[in-house]
Formats: sequence, C-alpha cells, structure tokens
Amino acid sequence: MNNVKKNNDKVVASEETGETSSRRKFLKGGLAAAAGTVAVGFPMIATAAKPVVLKLQGAWGGGIFKEYAVDYVKRVNEMAGGSLKIDYLDVGAVVKTAEIQTAVHKGVIDGAHYVTAYWYSKNPAASLFGTGPCWGWTANQLLGWIHYGGGKELYDELINNILKLDTVGFFSGPMPAQPLGWFRKQVNSVNDMKGLKYRTVGLAANVMQEMGMSVVQLPGGEIQPAMERGLIDAAEFNNPTSDKDFGMQDVAKEYYLASFHQSQETFEIIFNRKKFNSLSKEHQAILKYAAEAASSDMSWKAQDRYSNDLIALQKEHGVKVHRTSKDIMAEQLKAWDKVLVPFMKDPFFAKVVASQKAWMKRVGSYELTNAPDYEGAYKHYFGNPV
Repeated sequence: MNNVKKNNDKVVASEETGETSSRRKFLKGGLAAAAGTVAVGFPMIATAAKPVVLKLQGAWGGGIFKEYAVDYVKRVNEMAGGSLKIDYLDVGAVVKTAEIQTAVHKGVIDGAHYVTAYWYSKNPAASLFGTGPCWGWTANQLLGWIHYGGGKELYDELINNILKLDTVGFFSGPMPAQPLGWFRKQVNSVNDMKGLKYRTVGLAANVMQEMGMSVVQLPGGEIQPAMERGLIDAAEFNNPTSDKDFGMQDVAKEYYLASFHQSQETFEIIFNRKKFNSLSKEHQAILKYAAEAASSDMSWKAQDRYSNDLIALQKEHGVKVHRTSKDIMAEQLKAWDKVLVPFMKDPFFAKVVASQKAWMKRVGSYELTNAPDYEGAYKHYFGNPV
C-alpha cells in the first residue's frame, strides 16, 4: 500500500499499482450489484402485506358492555400495529345472541365477546365459569381460579372434550357482584319476593325459582320493555351504568344492591379454532394478552362509571337505593345448596365445583384474614355508604 495515498477520504492509486486497480474494479462492481439488489427489493418493502382481519360479534349493541368489547378490540388493533385487525360487529349483526357460540364454532363469524351464561342451556357447567355459586369469592378471585387454579384447563375440557366445539376462549373483566335488581315495591324479606316474575340468567334462574320467584331469562335489550309492559315485575342485569342506559329507572324506583344470585362473573372472548391456529404466534399472543390488558382497564373503569351513575340514578331520577337484606342473602345461599344437588350428579360439574372450592378455601383464608376492616374505615371518614 506504499503507492496508495489518501486525499479527502478517497483512495488515490498510482497508475502502475495493479492491486489497487483491481480492488477499485471490484468495489465498483460490488456497489453496482448492491444497487441492483436494492432496486429489485424496493417494491417488496414499499408494498405492505394486507392485515389479517377478524370479524368479532359482541352480544352488546350499546352501553358500557359494548365499550368493554371495543376496548378489547382497540388494544388488539393497536398492539398489532396494522398487521392484525378486528372489526367489531354489534349484537344481531350476523346472528342472534343465542346463536353466537355456534356461529363461531362453524366459522360464520371469527370471534365473539359475551358471557358463558348465554350458552348455559348446552351444559349447566357453563354457568360455573361466570354465574355460579358464591363460595365467598369475588369475580377477581374467579379469574384467579381460571388462570392459576385449574379453571382454564377445565373450561378447555368442557369445550373440547364434552361439547366438542371448534373454539378457543379467553376470560376478561371481573364484574362486581350484580345487584338484586329493580322492583316496583320494596322487598325486605323472602316473602316479599315470592310470586314475582323476575328476570335473570344461568344457574341464578334456578336459585331465584327456589326462592319462590317466577323466572324469565331474557337478553339485556328486552328487559326494560318487558318490565314496562308488565310482562315481568322485577329484573336484574348487571350494574348501575348498564341499568341506567337501559332506562330501568323509568319503570321502577326501588333498586337493591348486593346479592348472591350472581356475585361474580366475567366476559368470555372466543375465536374459531381453525382461524386462531392459522394466525402467527405473535398474533395469537396479542389476542390472549389484550384480553388481560382489557380486564385490568375494565376493573378501573367500572369503579369510576358505576359509582357516578349510581349517584345520578339517585339525584336525577329519584331512585331509592337499598342494600339487600341479610335475610334474603342468607336464603340465597341456602337456595344454592339445594339447586346444586341434582347438578352434582354429573361428574364433570362436580369436578369443577370441587376445584373452585379448593381454590377459594385456600385463597379466601388468606385474603379474608389479611383484609383490614374496610367498611369500618369508610364509615370513619364518610359515614354509612347508603
């Protein structure tokens, strides 16, 4: 390299240096080849692959439940960065609520956002994954059982081995205990409730029938019109926000919070199995973990919205809010004990119940022993809550 000198960062070679001349030719040829390669590659880079699009129908046409479904969809779409997209379809857009699970199984729609109580008629054990007995647990502890206590494995067994459905499911969103509901008159004892035509769903229907009520299972959107026309005397749906959106305050004024008929529930998000398995591992992970992210956000949003709307129901609509009496809730637990007896003859149903009770006996012991007197603290600063 003695005959080569640098000038303004360029290599300058003497005419007689054949080695440098050969390298120069190589570099020119290599750069030209590289340029050709880049030119050929440009169209592939500039033209992005079309996103994978999934059609997901919710059991909700509006209100906060639709918000929760859309919140999940939004997280999937943002996390996927355009490579995977979910289109949300309102209730009834393709099939009726009762047909949602079958539609996903057959691939008529790619996915759904609803609750297990809506397919309770196919197998009573479905209700155990949402509207089941209260073992003293909350919906968040139900989700804990699903994720860490063997619940998801039992759910998969029900879906795959017993019902033989071509679906994949995730659980999202801990729902607070559902109110006893809306009544035209005050109900302070079990006798006050007997004979009333009442709306609920899942195994809760059996519980309320055991308590002497005449139960009708209706989709959410049909509750308020049915009560307005006198087809039912009382009803529950889920929470102050949904109930307010339905206009329940226009057909009844006595609103009872706290109940064991549906003291825990969570949303179920399902996808057609073949469609799900055709996705990349990254997209499968996004569908799964977006459910967990939406679950956390829902628990926080519910605190804000439900409390604000409960105040609005009282101040703006003259609703009288009561806490369900201890006597009624005690009778609900006794009713659960009776209702479970015939179902426990089914080995799978009994296995799910045993798994839930084992989880809650352990988790509940810790959490109840560890929890301070939150009610006492609240009363210390704010007085009675109702």
